[in-house]
Amino acid sequence: MACKPICLGLWLLAAAAFALSTPLAAGQENSASMDAAMTQAQAAFDGGDFVGAARGYEQVRRQAPERKEAWKGLTLSYLRLGEKPRALEVAREAASSWPNDAEARHLLGFVLFQMGQTQPAIAELSRAVELDAKRHEPRLDLALAYLSVGQYKPAAESLEQVIRLKPQLPLPHILLGRAYQNTNRTVPAIREFKKALALDPKIPLGHYHLGFAYESLGRNAEAVAEFRKELALHADNPEVLYRFGRLLLDSGQTQEAVAQLRASLRLAPENGEAQYAYGKALLELNQPQQAIEALRKGAALMPQDPRPFYLLARAYGKLQNQAEAAKALQQFAELKKRQGETGGMAYRPN
Repeated sequence: MACKPICLGLWLLAAAAFALSTPLAAGQENSASMDAAMTQAQAAFDGGDFVGAARGYEQVRRQAPERKEAWKGLTLSYLRLGEKPRALEVAREAASSWPNDAEARHLLGFVLFQMGQTQPAIAELSRAVELDAKRHEPRLDLALAYLSVGQYKPAAESLEQVIRLKPQLPLPHILLGRAYQNTNRTVPAIREFKKALALDPKIPLGHYHLGFAYESLGRNAEAVAEFRKELALHADNPEVLYRFGRLLLDSGQTQEAVAQLRASLRLAPENGEAQYAYGKALLELNQPQQAIEALRKGAALMPQDPRPFYLLARAYGKLQNQAEAAKALQQFAELKKRQGETGGMAYRPN
């Protein structure tokens, strides 16, 4: 039966509607598929499956290259896998695709910093800050990059901005305190360390940095108290144990200094300064034979440093071993002379 004009018109309208709806439905289906792939990739990343995460993010990046979060996830997955060159390649491509996107520039700067390319990292992170002045994350990474190369003034300026944006974060206060401490602004540094501890009383190295600042002002009793608090919270940090041992030794608490230095060396026996301090403490406790063992290790780890040989001469002298004492003094004199010739600091035996 022939279709009436109205029937044909309805069929044409239906066909047109189908033709228009089919790409939209396909697009919606593809978008849902990409959402699911992103969710799976993120779940893999959060679960520590960085190979699976990279595979998922790469799938999304190929099929939906406009999704910036896939580029970021892929970059971070490669970093976690230790594949830094691949991470850098993806981050560079992202920054090239979105040259005026603050997050893409931040990501590239972060990868460059992780690869030890600090000056290019600083340039990219600075660009990220220019593009979005209200985000604190690139400013924080920029400060870390500055700190890593001893540029404490710009680091402090960046951290001051971070704190204005996010005053409730404890870490920027710790980092700002370090920047102040390294530019001889110890009193402001102490204020920042205290602010960090007020925000998070258990923040790692908070009490350590505060104690170190007190020590630099000669406030050793307060410094000792802060080191004890740090070790009560985080007992297995060899650097903290070493610094605490040095502080105790300088404060005349030699017996406890030996215990702290011994604990430090159990965790990090390659620390030449700790071996030297341990040997010095043992010598002060009149244990020359044990001191010689530690000082020999210190001398081996710091072959250009005259200090261990000076104390070795004293230790051998206590044992009436004049031949070894003379030999150690000769090594001390040679190294001290060489140090002077190369512009080294004047030696101070105490």
